[in-house]
Parts: sequence; C-alpha cells; structure tokens
Amino acid sequence: MLTVAKREPERPAVEGVDCELVDQSVDQAHTPGLRLTEDGGLQRLAKRVLESVLEGEITDHLGYDKRDRAGKNGDNSRNGTRGKTVLTEVGPVRVAVPQDRDGKFEPQIVKKRQRWLSGVEDMLISLSTKGLSTGEISAYLAGRYGTEVSRQTISTITDKVVEAMAEWQNRPLEPVYPVIFLDAVHVRVRERKAANRPIYVALGVTMEGTRDVLGLWAGDGCDGTKFWLRVLTELRNRGVADVCMVVCDGLTGLPEAIEAIWP
Repeated sequence: MLTVAKREPERPAVEGVDCELVDQSVDQAHTPGLRLTEDGGLQRLAKRVLESVLEGEITDHLGYDKRDRAGKNGDNSRNGTRGKTVLTEVGPVRVAVPQDRDGKFEPQIVKKRQRWLSGVEDMLISLSTKGLSTGEISAYLAGRYGTEVSRQTISTITDKVVEAMAEWQNRPLEPVYPVIFLDAVHVRVRERKAANRPIYVALGVTMEGTRDVLGLWAGDGCDGTKFWLRVLTELRNRGVADVCMVVCDGLTGLPEAIEAIWP
C-alpha cells in the first residue's frame, strides 16, 4: 500500500513572535493537568507570548539573535532584563522586559511606563459606557483580578475617549450632501446617575453614495427650535453649505430650523 504523508500547511510568519513557542504553549493546554482558565493558566500563556514578542523586538533593534556571536564586542548588546507587571484582559502578568547596554531599546508591545495593554483600556471604556461609575469599575477590577486601580486612573483613561470624540465631532465636512437623515437613539448615560437619554444622529449620504455619521448630540429634554438651530448651525459651520433633502420626523422646531439654515 502506498502511504502519502500529509503535509502540514505553512504558517504565516508574524514579525516579532516566536510561533513555535506559542504553539508549545497551546499544545500544553491539551495535556492533562493544565487548565488555561484555572490556576493562572491564561496569565502564563500571556506571559510567554508577550516575552516572545519582546525578544523579537530587541533582536530586531540590535540586529542579531540571542546568544549570537555577532553580539560579542559589538557597539551595543543585550543587558539582562527588568521585571514589570502589566494588567491584561486575563489579569496581571509579570513579564521580563529585555534591556540593551546603551539604553536605546524602546519596546512597543509593552512600552516604558505602560501599565495597561490596549485591551484593558477598551474594557474599562466599555464598562464606563454601560453606566458604571469609576468606583464601581475599580471595585470590579479588584474583585475580578485582585488589582487595585484608582478612580483617577480610570477617569484618565476614559477621558481619552472624550478628547477623541471632541476632535471627531468638530472635523470638517463635505460642502454638499444629497441626503441627510436625522433620527434619535436612546442610550444609557451617566450624569451623577445613570439614565436613558435621546442621542440625535445626523447621517449624511455623500456625492459618491457613501454614508457618513456627521455628528451626535445629546437631547436636553427641551428639544425645540433653539436646539435644532444649534445642531444645524454646527453642521453649516463645519462646511455643509447645501443639502438637497433632509429626512426626519416632524419634531417640534425641526422643519423651521432646516428652512432657516438651508433655505
């Protein structure tokens, strides 16, 4: 009988990642006695992956592999490691960050003075948008990961979103939109306490036929002509000179505001 050996497909290379090391870690998850979801298994896997990437970064920085003879008597070389704890989505992870003799190595996966990985910031922002206070988020992290995080730190992270949102909300717009849709969605907003509030959305269709969210505005409970004049004046000041058609509900003051801004 002719036996044909099955060829394993080649894995795409990932820059800075020791794929074999990661594969070994995953293989260990299938062996008896190791549960990734218990006894810090996920943290140990995250540690190996992060340290593998860091090793790839310093290799790229220096231009030679670890224990390579090219590093002897060179201009720069490895200079041990320093321990650092970062909070990840699976909990706190202690990693060994490699150093170089000249102190010029700038890791990217775990940057200097960085305490969080991006996934954690996304998680905190998600919790905040769900209406949790900074104190409730801090208590959650302490209970879930055993990590103390101050309210001020959480507030600093969520404030980044506010800054990015303000920049997006004030960006220049197209001079002409064939169609603009105006509608509202109700979301949970925290202002002293969590409550449902209407968020008005302006969705524009460009001359090329693509859709673009032009802006978001929180309703103040007394939405009328003044409110809509403020919204539409903002759109005009950001560059919208003309609109062929506005699709909307007959909200109080809205038709009058449209006629005033785009007669």
